[in-house]
Amino acid sequence: MATASILGKADSNARPSAGFRDVVVHVDESPQTAARLAFAAAFAREYGAHLVAVVTQGPPEIPPGIRAEVGNSFIELWRERAQAVSAGLAEQAAKAGRAEGIDIECRIAEGLPEETLLVHARHADLTILSQASGPDASDQTRTIEALLFGAGRPILLLPAAGRYAVPGRHILVAWNASRESARALADAMPLLGCAKHVTVLSADPKAAASRVPGADIALHLARHGVKVATSTTYAGDIGVGDALLNRATDLGADMLVMGGYGHSRTREAIFGGATRHVLDHMTLPVLMSH
Repeated sequence: MATASILGKADSNARPSAGFRDVVVHVDESPQTAARLAFAAAFAREYGAHLVAVVTQGPPEIPPGIRAEVGNSFIELWRERAQAVSAGLAEQAAKAGRAEGIDIECRIAEGLPEETLLVHARHADLTILSQASGPDASDQTRTIEALLFGAGRPILLLPAAGRYAVPGRHILVAWNASRESARALADAMPLLGCAKHVTVLSADPKAAASRVPGADIALHLARHGVKVATSTTYAGDIGVGDALLNRATDLGADMLVMGGYGHSRTREAIFGGATRHVLDHMTLPVLMSH
């Protein structure tokens, strides 16, 4: 593991000229919603963003064979319950906003989260979600992947357990010069420009006698006024995903920036991969783009 000297200067009073102006946060009945709302409200206040809380109402799960027997009465009962739950979640979102001194716009969307949330994410700069966990983990993973591949916008994922402050003390950027990592870095620029420290980490870099791994992208960041250092790590037997999370812990990083799914989802599901490992084992907020 090696670390290069810090490059560039950071102006503590500077704000990026183009930042996060519209932020979406997913609101549902999961236990993570309270922590997610608190984080999103603090994030919106910090960056002066307009925050939209999207409350998703999944359709009732009725097997097609008995739909006719159930009839419209069941559908109406479900809709009444859904409306009551949504009203409670909307009030929870408003309360989180009041705690931070901001107003939160609340939208109620009926339909599968991976479909309805996707539309709202395309009209925002960033969408805040939680790591998949619990009995609905497969559904949550489907929503995460739908937004990652289909929104054309970055997602910010919070670990399922714990509460987290708005990142900016020390941000770790996973860099392998791929399209996905370049996209994630560009999407994270409003955060990187305000961070006290940024480390560009190259995991298992290819040998290059005349170049320091990550030096070129670090120079690019320094030209944007980012206070940045480069570092390398070698995964060995533990895998790149663990190497990234271990390095984040060593540095005391408060956010990881990385490209998502450089390989296909099928390949990562079968053989493993950094994206899948981080999604399953994240220990800090992760900004991810594809």
